[in-house]
This record gives sequence, structure tokens and C-alpha cells, in this order.
Amino acid sequence: MKIVILDTKCSNTFSLICSIKRLGFFSTVSSNQDIIKNSDKLFIPGVGTALTAMESIYNHNLYNILREYKKPVLGICLGMQLLCKISDENNKTNMLNILDIHVRKLSSNNILPIPHMGWNKVYCYNNENIFKGIKNGSHFYFIHTYKVPICSYTTSKTYYGEFFSASVKHNNFYGVQFHPEKSGSCGQQLIKNFLEI
Repeated sequence: MKIVILDTKCSNTFSLICSIKRLGFFSTVSSNQDIIKNSDKLFIPGVGTALTAMESIYNHNLYNILREYKKPVLGICLGMQLLCKISDENNKTNMLNILDIHVRKLSSNNILPIPHMGWNKVYCYNNENIFKGIKNGSHFYFIHTYKVPICSYTTSKTYYGEFFSASVKHNNFYGVQFHPEKSGSCGQQLIKNFLEI
């Protein structure tokens, strides 16, 4: 199986590479069009800014390739947000427009610290696909300032002053707001589930 982690030039991929390796697979970090087109599974990792990531996607002529990718994709944190239409980050950043959703800034209500950072419970709508074998209400590790609101694509949710999408799905595109590669055994199971789709 050819597993590719998209090189967005702004993400630390070491933890994700290690998580995949622990499952007995090897991955390639790349922004090469042919390597991405010929992959069986694609991860869009999640550290950095929306603008930097999108600039890298455009600079490598990957915008349409990613939108038209037909095999399973897992967007992680920022990678999930990149699947959306637009983000409030950087005074509005146009994203991949795979999900017709506007990414918003988390509300602190003048009480909660932003970014949302640390372990939080994830409540699944069902335990199929990437949440197979993971107990509802399990803890995953988050670090983010922006959110995907609850929408028709939402498959799980988390509460931090308000409920927001912890994961989304649309056709072959999956996204998680948390970092499974930093989420212990539950995160490892989720990555395993994705690789087995």
C-alpha cells in the first residue's frame, strides 16, 4: 500500500510517520503530483497556517489533484479545515472547497484560553469507519484556534465552550480536528481504521 503524507511545507510530520510505522506500514512525505496521484491513502497533516498550506498547494499545482482524488484522504487538524470552502484565518483564506463549510474562530467567551489545547472527549455519531473499536467519549489530543461548526458532514463532536465538529466525512474525504498521532491508543486505532478502509 502506497501511503503519502502531503508536504504542506508547514507541518511537523514526524509523529504521524512514527504512528504509521508502528502499524507496520511505511509512508512518504511528498508534494509531487505523480506520487500523490498514485498513492492508495493520503494524509493531509495539520500544523501551521491555512494561508501557508494553501500557498504550498497552489505552488505545487495540487489544488485540482487534491479535489479530484478518489482514494481515502484523512485531513488532520488544519488538514481537516483545508477541506472546507473558506476560513476566517488570515482575514479569509480560500480553502480546497470540498466541503461547503466556513471555518470559524473558536469562541473564548472571555473565559476559555485560545487555542484549545489538550485532551478532550470526542462523541461519535456512530462507531463505524474510522471510529471502529473506539469507545464513545474517548479522549483525543487537540491544539487549534479555528473550528469547523457542526454541519451535515459532522461525524463526531467535542465541547469547548460550545460544540464543534471533531470529525467530518464526505465521500472519500475524512477529517479529524484532533491529532490522532498524539492521542495514544485511541489515535493509533483511528489511524489503523483509516488505513484499513
